[in-house]
Amino acid sequence: MATLKIPEVVPSPTEDSERLRKAFQGFGTDEEAIIWILGHRNASQRKKIRDTYQQLYNESLIQRLKSELSGDFRNAVILWTYDPPERDAKLAKDALYARQKGIKQLQVLVEIACASSPLHLMSVRRAYCLLFDCSLEEDIVSSVSQPLRKFLVGLVSSYRYDKEAVDSEAAKSEAAALHEAIKTKQLDHDHVVWILCTRNFFQLRATFACYRQAYSNPIEEDIMKCGNGDLQSLLKMVIWCINSPEKHFAKVVRDSIIGLGTDEDSLTRAIVSRAEIDMLKVRTEYAYMYKSKLDDAVIGDTSGDYKDFLMTLLGARM
Repeated sequence: MATLKIPEVVPSPTEDSERLRKAFQGFGTDEEAIIWILGHRNASQRKKIRDTYQQLYNESLIQRLKSELSGDFRNAVILWTYDPPERDAKLAKDALYARQKGIKQLQVLVEIACASSPLHLMSVRRAYCLLFDCSLEEDIVSSVSQPLRKFLVGLVSSYRYDKEAVDSEAAKSEAAALHEAIKTKQLDHDHVVWILCTRNFFQLRATFACYRQAYSNPIEEDIMKCGNGDLQSLLKMVIWCINSPEKHFAKVVRDSIIGLGTDEDSLTRAIVSRAEIDMLKVRTEYAYMYKSKLDDAVIGDTSGDYKDFLMTLLGARM
């Protein structure tokens, strides 16, 4: 499911660190070497490189990358080089304190809570506390208004059961409860929050399937019939990230390249965060939804080292 390609024989962290050091020295930076090394290492290998580089040269690899690179290429490489929980903690902080904070920015919180494992969410919350001396929940409460605050706090503070366990009767009952909330336009009802924020993902997928079977529509379509506000958009993201994260990220990629200019931050986030998880599925879903190739979209809307790095993470360059 991942598009990240790792060589059969991986150099040691010391060898990689030495090659990176060499790429930083001399006249100009060897961007191709940076892409080749970091773009073909998984999260565990990248962590070992960061630690080894620090030990060898008494210097942060992240800080050196910041000083050597620039623009969207720098942002993508640094985001990729971070440990995933630290990366997501920083993304969450940026989203919560963005100058123009709307549903587009807040969707990163939904992705962290609903498109990754409960263990990863716990790691992100821990990293957030260590980095920013406060909890993720505290910052949501201080920077997000109701009713979005209620859902976002519930989503990030939940620790869902992480095994496949489904109660068919509960799925039917909760599908009916969700339908009643949608029919009466009480989307922020406490019971809705409880269902979406505490049930395990397997249970929720069964509930969404029961909803479709009982009421002839996908639940997200009925939610959007309640209006075009931020709450409706947020709940649609929650459902897609739980039910089909590849569909959500295909849309993130599409939205980042459609219209005037490219939203490089969203494009980078989607590819960096899913390259080691399910980017093959995202690519397939993109082709199904938009009748075009995701790789072609990236090539058409990016250039230079930035394009080369994203295409490396997409597995198109070895």
